[in-house]
Amino acid sequence: MSPRFPKGWSLVGWTAALVGAMAAAILAAYGPTREGTHALLRATARSSLLLFLGAFVASSLRAAWPSRFADWLVENRRHLGVSFAVSHTFHFAAIIGLTRVSNEATPVVVVLLGGIGFVFIVAMAATSFDTTAAWLGARRWHLLHGVGVHYLWAVFTLTALGSVHRDPVAALSVALLLSAMALRLMRRKTLQARAAV
Repeated sequence: MSPRFPKGWSLVGWTAALVGAMAAAILAAYGPTREGTHALLRATARSSLLLFLGAFVASSLRAAWPSRFADWLVENRRHLGVSFAVSHTFHFAAIIGLTRVSNEATPVVVVLLGGIGFVFIVAMAATSFDTTAAWLGARRWHLLHGVGVHYLWAVFTLTALGSVHRDPVAALSVALLLSAMALRLMRRKTLQARAAV
């Protein structure tokens, strides 16, 4: 039996409601200011990271340490991915908001890497439905989602590394991201060893 967490598309609905409420609370506390927008960026980046990691490690975690929670992650991996896209849509809106309330110049490399990441997020979310996945085809679906999740992992990791010296949460994020990748690599090695037998 899986934990009594939201399941399926209700998980996506709960994510939209909770992240939306969080965003509203932050803006109510700070107002549409530079400080408020930065607070919203940090909060949505963290909610997105947690959802991303849930989908990223689901099958690897269940293989390493079977549990009800790991079963729930695997059963809801698609919906965790879409929930991540929902959370990052709020993050994207906060980025747009920052350009309206601040004269801060965003480095070109950040715009480029982040822009590619958002393209992957949209494409992966759009192909998380049975109809669109079937239209794309299994081979191209696996290619898109495989490249996409690893690209996003790299962006999350590089972003967190850039803030480690001033933000303890960033240091924790790096530790979680590296642990998640190690877990995936361990599972891949195990699968390859079994295939070679």
